[in-house]
Amino acid sequence: MTAQDPIRASFEEAAKTLRAFLDAPEGLTGVQQFAEAAAATLAAGGLLMSCGNGGSMCDSMHFAEEWTGRFRADRRALAAVAFADPSQLTCIANDFGFDEVFARQVEALGKPGDLLVAISTSGNSPNIIRACEVARERGIKIVGLLGKGGGKLRAMVDIPIVVPLAQTSDRIQEVHIKVLHIVIEAVERRMFPANYGAKK
Repeated sequence: MTAQDPIRASFEEAAKTLRAFLDAPEGLTGVQQFAEAAAATLAAGGLLMSCGNGGSMCDSMHFAEEWTGRFRADRRALAAVAFADPSQLTCIANDFGFDEVFARQVEALGKPGDLLVAISTSGNSPNIIRACEVARERGIKIVGLLGKGGGKLRAMVDIPIVVPLAQTSDRIQEVHIKVLHIVIEAVERRMFPANYGAKK
């Protein structure tokens, strides 16, 4: 009997994780709510803010640059920022502690009508929790891209999107980036229909 190819097994595990997300009705509902919240924020002149640690920080940066740059076709720049500037992060961590690295930036830039996208594969990252606490104090709506049941953050965010089944950060992040891309596409289709072959 031949041992299963580990590369194929990893792809199949990733596909199984995505299927579990699609089969959980709250997942797609959350993505729809995320898209609606992002579109409403941008239409009202608000700011999309995002934060995460490690690979989730990379996802938060990817999310922000798709708005200020372009996704499918040229259109005007849209207001988005990822809390990922090393000088900001190290300054805040040095002066106030690592748990405050995102919260201070929410405090500095966030206002009612903005949207915070908080990304945590565990749902329990202390610095993401603090960012959400400050966002709630300031009347900022929060989307949580989460894993492993959602952790403490599930109850703290307005729109929890929890990846089911997966227990490792890589599988969870693979679904998170799909969610981010699909939300951007959904908002672009609404705001710039001509980019998708439709008449505005």
